[in-house]
Amino acid sequence: MPRMFISGPEQNKNRLKKRLLHQLYIAGQASIPQMARMLSVSIPTVKNLIVELLESDEVKSAGIGESNGGRKPELYELQSGRFHVVACDMGRYMATMAVYNCRNQQVGNALKIRTNYDDPDLIEKLVENYYRIIKENNLGVQHIYGFGIDMPGLIDSKHGINYTIKNRRNQNIRKALEKHISTYIYIDNDARMQAFGELRFGKAKGKKDVIRVHWSWGLGLGMILDGKLYSGSTGFAGELSHIKLEDGGELCICGKRGCLETEGSATSLMREVRKGVMQNVVSVLTTRYKDNLDAITPEIVIDAARAGDEFAILQLNHIGMALGKGLSILIQLLNPEIIIIGGPLSSARQFVLTPIQQALNRYCLEKISQNIPVEISELDENAGLLGVTACLFDTIFSENHTMKHIMG
Repeated sequence: MPRMFISGPEQNKNRLKKRLLHQLYIAGQASIPQMARMLSVSIPTVKNLIVELLESDEVKSAGIGESNGGRKPELYELQSGRFHVVACDMGRYMATMAVYNCRNQQVGNALKIRTNYDDPDLIEKLVENYYRIIKENNLGVQHIYGFGIDMPGLIDSKHGINYTIKNRRNQNIRKALEKHISTYIYIDNDARMQAFGELRFGKAKGKKDVIRVHWSWGLGLGMILDGKLYSGSTGFAGELSHIKLEDGGELCICGKRGCLETEGSATSLMREVRKGVMQNVVSVLTTRYKDNLDAITPEIVIDAARAGDEFAILQLNHIGMALGKGLSILIQLLNPEIIIIGGPLSSARQFVLTPIQQALNRYCLEKISQNIPVEISELDENAGLLGVTACLFDTIFSENHTMKHIMG
């Protein structure tokens, strides 16, 4: 079948359409004069584009806007039923998958998938649930414009490779998925996507320099520097877990000793709690779980602390101090506006925020740290899904991105 020739003027018009769609994605709603200013083109040009996008059902009228002294303008927005993506946020032991529309709204229920990046059946599980969630939401594959996954590890987002996966043959996630899924596929680090979610929709919105920590079995770090997501020269920036904290400390999964993960994560919390229970420490955790250590979870420890259990409070204090020590290094290097903490351990709130602040007071120069708030994420587990969603739509609506089922 011969390739269809697209003339220069038609290519330019398509690029303008993509820019217009992206501006509507970011703004939500806009009038024709507003879009003309956003795109730096004439009002008649935007009118012609809007007419075509209305006819193709990619844009719809959103009613009448407020007047600035003249006639009230008609507003336009993206047709939410037209554009969808599938986002997947993968933790160390569980993944969450959901469909989002171009208003960043979750469509239907999310799926929980028991898997991890070293799961030999990872690709099969992702593919199976990708098609399952599309079907459950009465969508066809033609309605899905992208599939994005964030996961822990050293990730080359350009090529979709996770170098932390032990089996080298399984590291190229994107290539493996492309054998089964025809839409655009994006892979990135979980903490970076959570930081991006905060930048677009959370407490980092409107800020230039932000540290966002995902506090779970490891410690992921996403950085917003000068208003942009920072990945480093090779895409591996943000390995907070493996900052060395102690000489000759506990062995880390990376093969080195004394990493922050061994002192300030859910991994270290469980290690120390189970050790205390085995030694019959005075605690409700000993009473309930002495004969079933594996049943203890970080959530159970946090609940015990809320109930006043001194041992649980002490263990949360310890990991809070360790995280604060690690953050003190970052604060003095980066001088951020705000530190945002998300992930399962962030739900401990005052039991960890107080020791974190104590550590910052101890290890940071006061002039640097005194005006930097440490806050708990309001997006929490949705931060990664929203970050992936925004990243997908940014790419889909970019001028140079070609999608076979967008604009013909």
